[in-house]
Amino acid sequence: MIKLLKSYCPFLLVIMVLAMSSCREDFEFEPSSGNLEFSTDTLFLDTVFTNIGSSTFQFKVYNRSDDDISIPSVGLAEGESSKYRLNVDGVPGKTLQNVEILANDSIFVFVEVTADIEEVIAQDTQFLLTDEVEFDSGDQLQKVDLVTLIQDAVFLFPERFEDGTTETISLGMNEEGDEVLIDGFILDDSELVFTNEKPYVIYGYAGVPSGQTLQIQAGARLHFHDNSGIIVAQDASLHVNGQLSSDPESLENEVIFEGDRLEPEFSEVPGQWGTIWLTAGSTDNQFNYATIKNATVGILMDSNDGSNTPTLTLKNTQIYNSSNVGLLARTAFIEAENFVVNNSGQASVNLSLGGQYSFKHSTIANYWQNSFRQFPALLIENQLETQDNLFLADLVEATFSNCIIYGNERVEVLFNRAEEAAFNFKFENSLLRIDPFNTQLLDEPEFDFDNTDLYENILLNASPEFLDTQLNQLNISDESAANGLGNTQSSSEVPFDILGINRTSNPDAGAYESVVFDVE
Repeated sequence: MIKLLKSYCPFLLVIMVLAMSSCREDFEFEPSSGNLEFSTDTLFLDTVFTNIGSSTFQFKVYNRSDDDISIPSVGLAEGESSKYRLNVDGVPGKTLQNVEILANDSIFVFVEVTADIEEVIAQDTQFLLTDEVEFDSGDQLQKVDLVTLIQDAVFLFPERFEDGTTETISLGMNEEGDEVLIDGFILDDSELVFTNEKPYVIYGYAGVPSGQTLQIQAGARLHFHDNSGIIVAQDASLHVNGQLSSDPESLENEVIFEGDRLEPEFSEVPGQWGTIWLTAGSTDNQFNYATIKNATVGILMDSNDGSNTPTLTLKNTQIYNSSNVGLLARTAFIEAENFVVNNSGQASVNLSLGGQYSFKHSTIANYWQNSFRQFPALLIENQLETQDNLFLADLVEATFSNCIIYGNERVEVLFNRAEEAAFNFKFENSLLRIDPFNTQLLDEPEFDFDNTDLYENILLNASPEFLDTQLNQLNISDESAANGLGNTQSSSEVPFDILGINRTSNPDAGAYESVVFDVE
């Protein structure tokens, strides 16, 4: 008998549970009395471009009473025509009925905006989009305001064809003889001047055609979608014509290249877009007062054009938060002054496969903290090894005068040298971070600091005293080891620092003249 009862125990327990459940009364929800509380009375959604949705934002709704309540309706004041959409405690919609909140409990309301705005924005390039989330109606009506700044923009993107394919740009043939294509489009003559009137939002790669020059005016803003960028063809040029700004916060005259997500949480995220690719044979590329941030590779400079003038000139230009390399140059001819680069997933500057380079009053740093980094801030090579081939090219010249090359690793300058090709470099009046654990590295001829053909008036491993490396503020204090380290010959050629401060007397190394930091 005992065995029989035991065998039926689970069945009896289920019957008892069902019986108890059938006797329990359902929750009784009282109508909302208009006494809801909210985590905010106005929800500000970050600036978005027309036709691009926002991130999702949220607020909480509290029932502070001891009664379970039901809100007869929760919805957008603009109803189905609203440019916003809601998700209330897991249920999507623009208007929802009988939303329940238990006593002394809360629910989440998620909000996003899709700015699919067809109205013409007369003259103004931005305006406020507003709406309200309404709770109940009549005397019980409560609301939370929604506010978003909508910014009009010039959208450039590949054509989508009727068969579903997308316009592409040919990069030539690979080693197997197959054509290499990327999503992109060729700029026509009417698109070869980017103004500062509206931001530009680019999908895919915008191609500058052979024999043409893309001119980008001071104050222009370029925003790139994922896997997008600019590609400059053979015999084509890119001229970035930024100017010194009076406001260091807004950088009103700077030309800024970044991703197309404007929310604060995306402002320093690396790898949001592709690169500015100056292909082999492109010529006379010029950047002045430009900031390039959050790319995969900031600038890719492929080869020189065979002339005696630089293929790329960088002045007062900054590159930050590149997920791979800030400046990647292959057999290029580059002249740079007041150049700043920081926070790169690999090298901040990679002078690969030889070339000819001159850096004056530049700050090349790497304080990357997003992942393990095996490359230094500066990597100089005269060879490039692929899976099937080893390529060699002469490093004709790589000079660094009045520079800072530093980072959060112990060695921030490395060389990859092949004896079969020339390898000419020199550092002068510069602050370098070279302090290896393995002192055998210093036995290599490239690290012979007594060789004045390679190193002259350099300073090793003393602190540059940057303002804030994680915020890419590489200004130096008056206590910096770079203070007064520069020579006047280079400073006479670059008489003003990147902020327009005169440096002709007792110049510092790096792109910034030292200042006294305010200590709060």
